Amino acid sequence: MLASQRRDIILGHVQSGGARVSQLVELLGVSDMTIRRDIEFLAAKGLVHKVHGGALPTGAMSAVEPGFLVKAQLQVAQKRGIARAAAAMARPGSAVAISAGTTTYEVARELRAVPDLTIVTNSMLIAQVLQDGAEVGQSLILTGGSRTPSDALVGPVAVESLRGLHVDLLFLGVHGMTLGAGLTTPNLVEAATNRALVAAAARTVVTADHSKWGVVGLSSFGRLEEVECLVTDAALAPEVIERIRGVGCQVVVTDPVEES
Repeated sequence: MLASQRRDIILGHVQSGGARVSQLVELLGVSDMTIRRDIEFLAAKGLVHKVHGGALPTGAMSAVEPGFLVKAQLQVAQKRGIARAAAAMARPGSAVAISAGTTTYEVARELRAVPDLTIVTNSMLIAQVLQDGAEVGQSLILTGGSRTPSDALVGPVAVESLRGLHVDLLFLGVHGMTLGAGLTTPNLVEAATNRALVAAAARTVVTADHSKWGVVGLSSFGRLEEVECLVTDAALAPEVIERIRGVGCQVVVTDPVEES
């Protein structure tokens, strides 16, 4: 693993609430000294706050966008449970859109078994997962666009390719969500592309684990009132679930699914 990849993983764990050196040593299989040097490197750039025995978030990360590799290693079992429940909403013969993201990536894996879908996505990684879908009668449409750190295709080309499309169901990933700020992302251009995805969909289903609640990215691209359903995991606080339901958004709570 390259040092930059290792530091991305460390940053992702710290942003999720902090990380201890001993935990990172076990996770990454490197020495204590290597982890401490990596934390010093990230702290020098202002990305983490170095403390005795580990690191904490800086508290001002609204414009920081971790890479796909970082996010893919967080809340893995929860994402699988969310994906399984969400994919069950797709009906054979329908048109669905899937935004870029690590949870939606797991949704795409589940959708491979659903026949006769037309699938629109702005993620090359998701497109790769679905490339053999012709075997079950699936059709795949990949938008163009510029690539973000989280491997989304965004920008004017992506937005233009979505204009005039109409899909039955959108599976939408988010960087963060609150009742006040709504659905957010650290990337201004990705926000515009996500708005185009929402505009193209008859129904929007947000797939997000509990760690996304309370996180506010730089740019908002939708309100929870506009979302038909949030599929999340059981660690989301009951009082938060009731508040979300109170604005008319259905909430489906799922259990973690360990890889078999």
